[in-house]
Amino acid sequence: MKSSQKKNKNYHKLEKVVKGFANHRRIQILELLEKNPELSVIEIAQELNMNFKTASEHIRRLAISGLIMKRSKGKSIRHKLTERGLKVLKFLRALE
Repeated sequence: MKSSQKKNKNYHKLEKVVKGFANHRRIQILELLEKNPELSVIEIAQELNMNFKTASEHIRRLAISGLIMKRSKGKSIRHKLTERGLKVLKFLRALE
């Protein structure tokens, strides 16, 4: 693989991550999960006063970006930050 192709691949990977948190609601979800790991979609939606479908879509995008991980616990799915998600929050706080 050429060096320029490898760089382009890295840029696309970074773009995917940035798009994952490029929404104020997703940032709120990241902050909530930092304080309260292992929440379900319903709990996240209730805590942030969001519609269930909206919360679910934001969570899906965060997971695709590798910022949160999902795990099954009984009939519910629990969500928590990944190491990348923690780094993104640290980065965002540095921008404030």
